[in-house]
Amino acid sequence: MALAGAVRCWRLGAGPSSLQMQALSLHMSKTAMGASQKDFESAMNQVKLLKKDPGNEVKLKLYALYKQTTEGPCNTPRPGVFDLINKAKWDAWNALGNLPKETARQNYVDLVSDLSSSDSSSQVKPEADRKQPGYETLVVTSEDSITKIMMNRPAKKNALTIQMYREIMLALEAASKDDSTIIVLTGNGDYYSSGNDLMNFMNIPPGEMEKEAKNGAILLRDFVGCFIDFPKPLVAVINGPAIGISVTILGLFDLVYASDRATFHTPFTHLGQSPEGCSSYTFPKIMGQAKAAEMLMFGKKLTAREACAQGLVTEVFPDSTFQKEVWTRLKAYSKLPRNTLHISKQSIRNLEKEKLHAVNAEENSVLQERWLSDECINAVMSFLSRKAKL
Repeated sequence: MALAGAVRCWRLGAGPSSLQMQALSLHMSKTAMGASQKDFESAMNQVKLLKKDPGNEVKLKLYALYKQTTEGPCNTPRPGVFDLINKAKWDAWNALGNLPKETARQNYVDLVSDLSSSDSSSQVKPEADRKQPGYETLVVTSEDSITKIMMNRPAKKNALTIQMYREIMLALEAASKDDSTIIVLTGNGDYYSSGNDLMNFMNIPPGEMEKEAKNGAILLRDFVGCFIDFPKPLVAVINGPAIGISVTILGLFDLVYASDRATFHTPFTHLGQSPEGCSSYTFPKIMGQAKAAEMLMFGKKLTAREACAQGLVTEVFPDSTFQKEVWTRLKAYSKLPRNTLHISKQSIRNLEKEKLHAVNAEENSVLQERWLSDECINAVMSFLSRKAKL
């Protein structure tokens, strides 16, 4: 694929970049005789030239292959449970078992070649395909009195990073002051959102867990608070599966439209965590105590039809006509008197705003404690270890 991509760019008249030429060289040399030490060293240098961050999962694979190539099978003691970064690295390396050094070297070069090809292609995307300035994890557009905030990490199933949390808050703040009538939150790709990106745990330095747990709780509290206080009609357009925080905040939306292929999952207990997004209050109110417990305590996954029957979703549409039907309806709603809509929203929300903020604060206080518990740390690390082996 790297060879084809480089040749294709050359034929189109763009001329291969240095990044493409190095990827092409890597591909040709490994195809002819297997990756040599020179190819391996070239690949290591090539990683430093990547413009696009490949993500923590890929970084773990690169680290593991590098260690296997240079040192062979994992030969060091496993780091302590609180040393999250080095523990994840160790698990990724150890997962390679007795993979021969030559094979590891070949796999490392192959992976870098694919990354280089993808990185080069992303640099020549048409202007229309690029994200709007100001946001790296979102695409924000305004049209027909509707501001659409689209989570834009489709390759990562729109998992929420710390940066995405902050950008959504900024986008909501801007939308609260613009001329739009309705604000829509949706996802790009097959998923609405897979919830929190657990790779965020990888970036915590040893000995900083308590500080980071406190900072994380404050960020989450402020994030949920933006939805509690948002003054305009807020609509969730659920284009695919939704997990975790992307589900729990739905009780704070005014309308929730879902494709019939969407699912709703809150696997908190499996990860040693507890409900957030005011769901400990809104879910029992919406669907009843027993059904809320099934989701929040026991992690039952709901289909779109089930979520609609229980009141979490407003309406479900066939996936084949989902976008057309939803946006036709929203464009009609956006022509309603703007100020009247906003006043009606505030009248409904003001009755419970104080209660919701109190619930939000309590949930995040509990979560902060859970994040520091052995149950949570072990569950998250077990999840990350499984992903590293894929």
